[in-house]
Amino acid sequence: MAKTKNRWLIAAAAVGIHISIGSVYSWSVFSNPLSEKHGWSSSEVALTFSIAILFLGLSAAFMGHFVEKHGPKKSGIVASICFGAGMIGAGFADSIGSLYLLYFFYGALGGMGLGIGYITPVSSLVKWFPDRRGLATGLAIMGFGFASLIASPVIESLINGTGIANTFLLLGAIYFVLMISSSFYLSAPPKDFVPKGMTQKELDEKTKNKKTGDLSQLTANEAVKTVRFWALWVMLFINVTCGIAVIAVASPMAQDVAGMTAGGAALMVGIMGLFNGFGRIGWASISDYIGRPNVYTTFFALQAAAFVLLPSVSNAIIFQLLIFIILSCYGGGFASIPAYIGDLFGTKQLGAIHGYILTAWAAAGLVGPTVVTRIEEATNSYQLTMYIFTGAFVVALAVSLLIRINIKKIRNNNASSAKAAS
Repeated sequence: MAKTKNRWLIAAAAVGIHISIGSVYSWSVFSNPLSEKHGWSSSEVALTFSIAILFLGLSAAFMGHFVEKHGPKKSGIVASICFGAGMIGAGFADSIGSLYLLYFFYGALGGMGLGIGYITPVSSLVKWFPDRRGLATGLAIMGFGFASLIASPVIESLINGTGIANTFLLLGAIYFVLMISSSFYLSAPPKDFVPKGMTQKELDEKTKNKKTGDLSQLTANEAVKTVRFWALWVMLFINVTCGIAVIAVASPMAQDVAGMTAGGAALMVGIMGLFNGFGRIGWASISDYIGRPNVYTTFFALQAAAFVLLPSVSNAIIFQLLIFIILSCYGGGFASIPAYIGDLFGTKQLGAIHGYILTAWAAAGLVGPTVVTRIEEATNSYQLTMYIFTGAFVVALAVSLLIRINIKKIRNNNASSAKAAS
């Protein structure tokens, strides 16, 4: 009988992958050096990041079935090759001064590594932690949120010491080794896995008590035909659109609205990373106790209040507090969605369904920053954008309440079917 792997080491391997690909959030550190070296405009350099996020969402959607069919080890290896080659190729693009090669290697190829790497460990973790779905996925996705805190100062130091091209090459090699070694430990749990020290009856009772027993067991193609799939998509899209827009303009908005200094705004941006990371593990863990529907309703109620207050808050401390609340909910939304998918659609093809849902991230990555910057340029103010986002969160709040009706209806039907069968 084969020895069962340690599920906490599986979680550590997942963090290893996510902390590597999460370095994409440090892209801005490359922006000025690339612009100054090659004479590229800020928008041309920034487009690299947008392409990477776009391919993240697209590859997650198209490769979700690959993850389910071939398992986390093989998909992790593919992600390692794509992301590592993308980073190394970006170094080559810099060395010859080719912007389009940078788009291809870091944006397209690296973005594919991002998407495949992002979904690779998640479906396995949900299966390894049937008793703590939120905590498990929160741990991995927390690594993605915290990555920029580690990567940003390292990238800046390497650029100053060895140059841009060598920085890409060195990090590409390091991330490849970390990701490939993590991938080799990843695996799906044995069939009908029950955590050590717990019986199947205790596990069933625990999930039943929290009302998080799987609503159904659907394939990805079946899931996309349901109302609740699109409800999750809309909720994630709104949460990410508004959150990523704030990330894009946090520093200038803090200086314009709250009168903060450039140094103070920069410090705030650094602390935002902490709330983004801790929000992922914190909210995801809370969702194990109060349920995913309650967590998402809380997200949207808090953020609707935060966004409506932001444009008129001149006190720097209150302004930062509102920003930190938004960032914790932004990170928490990413971390809680895989467990929510498991609750509603089961774990049969969770990776594939998660991939489809992440197309919301790809769309939001393009919409959020574009909306906030264009409206600010047209009105010379962030006020209108914040009010638009407030309205969006009211819509998201309504969706989070309406999805409960669908869930309750299906639970009642399942109960009736079970009663009739007995």
